[in-house]
Formats: sequence, structure tokens, C-alpha cells
Amino acid sequence: MAIKIGIIGTGGIANFHARNYKEQGQRVELVACCDLDINKAKKFAETYGFKNVYDNCYDMLKENELDAVSVCTWNSAHAECTIAALNAGCHVFCEKPMAMNKEEAILMKETAEKNNKLLMLGFVLRHENKTKSALNLKKDGRLGDIYYAKASYLRRCGFPGGWFGDKSRSGGGPLIDLGVHVIDLARFIMGNPKPVSAYGATFNKLGARLEIALGEDAWKSMTEVDKPIFDVEDLATAMVRFDNGAVLHVEASFNLNIKTPTTTVEFFGDKAGLSLNPFELHTVVDNKLADIEIYGDFKTDTKWTNQMNNWLDAIEGKSKLISTAEDGVMLMKILDAIYLSAKTGKSVDIE
Repeated sequence: MAIKIGIIGTGGIANFHARNYKEQGQRVELVACCDLDINKAKKFAETYGFKNVYDNCYDMLKENELDAVSVCTWNSAHAECTIAALNAGCHVFCEKPMAMNKEEAILMKETAEKNNKLLMLGFVLRHENKTKSALNLKKDGRLGDIYYAKASYLRRCGFPGGWFGDKSRSGGGPLIDLGVHVIDLARFIMGNPKPVSAYGATFNKLGARLEIALGEDAWKSMTEVDKPIFDVEDLATAMVRFDNGAVLHVEASFNLNIKTPTTTVEFFGDKAGLSLNPFELHTVVDNKLADIEIYGDFKTDTKWTNQMNNWLDAIEGKSKLISTAEDGVMLMKILDAIYLSAKTGKSVDIE
């Protein structure tokens, strides 16, 4: 029997969900979608073949028998829409970040548990082929004890516009939008150590940089506004300490005067180091320094397909979720601590 699917929010990221649902063929049935902009929702439904269209999630959830819902709204609506769908008896795939703060995230997790429903988070980098290989290298002891890691997601001129700079809807800037990906990936590969403290700093020195034209391939918000609000940081940096003594250095930017934008995570163990982009092992061979490039199926981007397969497999009881509500809550605790540290200028303990 096909899994009946609904999508809440039909902006840019929703297209990734819809395309990957559609690729599943008869395994799923695309039943309904909704968006505050009903015309956008109608166009989305026509593109992907959703049967019913709404301008709010409550009518959609009430009038359709849905098994699972993707929440693809702006961040401030994640909690409300996720909780509504869980209470309506649906499994929920919520895009990152989980919520606006840890309190919302905890409530979402508790609601999923109360209703005995799955709540998956959109940490898509967990599903990359190189992530699986990195986990195997760690499991095999190639890295030894990982005591330091660096997570970077830096754009030179990459503010998406729309709602992304409006703190009331986004919750923050590049830290909560981009940094969340690499922070989660670093922690995942390190074995999910518990964060105990964070020290962070945020800056808004370059602003939105709207006068600089973005490339054709740049990520752009589909939300149309006359002039985007930009009351978030354009750069965030932080140090996160874990209960096993390891430390993670984080940096994320929308706009930064650097030569080359980068998205990578690096791990430093007492046997070897590992960088994910490029995928290389840094070690010693025959008492000589060696940099080993690791080849594999890394250039083919299958992370979205891998993520969708894990999501549907979990719904069907064939596997466990790779990214859980607990993972989302932990990330929100880290983000909250970094933002509070940046505001106060002091290190913040994470409970």
C-alpha cells in the first residue's frame, strides 16, 4: 500500500522533497500540499502531481488521510506545523534547523513520542556516500582518538534573500542555516558526543551585500520581498566542547571576504586526520608524512535519494532513522548556546 504524502510549505527546499518522493514511483502517493501563497502551492501541485491544494496545514491535515508529511516552511513555522501533523497522526520529516530554539525542539520531540510517530530531521549530509566511508574509517580505528574537529560552511557572497535574513522567521543567519549542517555532520562522525559548553562570536559587518550579483547556481529564496530584512549575523564562529574532551571549531558565513567558498569538515585523531572535501586521509607511512586521496562513489550526489530511502524505509519498519528528533534537539541546544555566548561574551554551559 502506497504511503500517502503531504508537504507543508512549497518553497525552494520543498522541490527536493517532492522530486525525491516522485522518484519513488508507486511506493508513495502525493496527496496534498499547502502554502500561505496559494498560487505558489497550485503551481507546485501541478508540477509534481499533488491532488489537493491548501493555503494552511490545518485544513490539509483535517481533510486528507495522510501517512507522512514533509515540513518545508521557514524556520519559525517548523514547530507549529510539525506538532499539528504529529497530532493528526502523521510521521513527520522536518527540514533543518529543527526549530527556533531548544524549547520548541523538545516539545516537538515529546509530541512525536506521545503520538508514537517518527520525527526525522533534514540533516542531508549524514546521507552522503563519503559520510558512510568516514564512519567506516573511524570504526576501523584509522583515525584513533578524535580530539579536535573543524566544521566550515563559508560563502563569499551567498545571502539567499527573502526570509533568510529576517530573524523573526529564520531564528538567525548562517549559523542556524548553514552551520547546522556541518556541526551535525561533525558530531555524527565523531560518534555523537554530548556537548557541554560553547563559546561563540557573531558579526554583521558586510550585511546582505545585495548590490553584488549572485551566480546562476546560487541558492536563492523563493519568497518575494521588496527589500529583504537583514537583522542576523553574516558570520558566526564558535568552539564547542564535548563530554569526552573533544573540541569542535565552527565557522559559517553568508558573506565573508575570502577567496574560495568552502563546505567541509576535518577531523584530527591521534593516528590520522581526515578531511571530507577533498576526501583525504592525513597520516604517516614508513615514518614519512602521507596524504592519501580516497576514491569512491563520491562525485555522484545521491544524498537526497539515500535520505528519502531511509525515511520511507523507517516508516515501513525496515530500518531506523539516521537523523532523529534527539539529534535535532541536541543541535538546537548547541545553536542556542553559541548565540547566547555571542550575546554575552561568555562561555555557556549546555545541559
